[in-house]
Amino acid sequence: MKLLTLLQSFHAVAATGSVTAAARRLGLSQPTLSEQLGELERHFGVELFFRRGRRLFITPLGLELRGLTHRLSELELEAQSLLGANACGLSGQLQLAAVGPYNLMKLLRGFCQRHPQLHVHVVAGDSATVLQRVLDYEADLGLVVEASSDPRLASLPLQRQPLRLMVPQGHRLAGRSSLRLKDISDEPFVLRDVGSTTQRVFERCLDEAGVRVQSRLRLSSREAVREAVIQRLGLGVVSTQGFVPGPGLVGLPFEEPQMATHAHLVWLASRHASRLVSAFVGHAQEILTGLEA
Repeated sequence: MKLLTLLQSFHAVAATGSVTAAARRLGLSQPTLSEQLGELERHFGVELFFRRGRRLFITPLGLELRGLTHRLSELELEAQSLLGANACGLSGQLQLAAVGPYNLMKLLRGFCQRHPQLHVHVVAGDSATVLQRVLDYEADLGLVVEASSDPRLASLPLQRQPLRLMVPQGHRLAGRSSLRLKDISDEPFVLRDVGSTTQRVFERCLDEAGVRVQSRLRLSSREAVREAVIQRLGLGVVSTQGFVPGPGLVGLPFEEPQMATHAHLVWLASRHASRLVSAFVGHAQEILTGLEA
């Protein structure tokens, strides 16, 4: 029995919650991965997952073991970072997750020029998804639009992002240069999913102002919201950086200063010594210093 291999297989299933997803991540067949899980449980005479039909539920012992295998995963990533580095710069692969490309691409431009042998993989998602990928070691760093209170995460504030109202051309508000929250009272809106920080900030500001809007449609991406606004299904909200002008669409700033998010770079605090993580954070800090100078 190769314990490390079995623990890696266990960790992949515990992190993804699915044998199918874990097998895909590890490049194994599902029967092989299931057999490895069974071997680990049989060898120690323990139960790490409850099986109900095709679904898996991790046991209390499994949860405790997952905490240990997280540390193994961290050490593996550190070893990859060390072995992949060379005197001329960094090599290997940098895994990033981001809520959108706008701030991230500015950071990547200079970083990729500085480390041409480094391969970068970016996965997009809402803030909740990005944070979870960082916590599950599926991303080295993440870019979100609000600081996280999770003590396991470290963060670097990047940029304040005012929100804009998206309205279709010809709407009664389209000719305005700016507006206040009271101006959108009772308007129909196309909203983002609950994992969206932009949506959460918008709804919080509405509650604080005592303004109510009609929820007509809820969509999973800002691109879908943008298209829905153009098709006159309702109004929408997006950050200034995420607003893409185009035919049939008008973007209006809010006068309330609290109508904004703040982009943050996040990473696991325990991984700050990783060369990949520390190099990217250092690069971001250099850019911020240049902007403030």
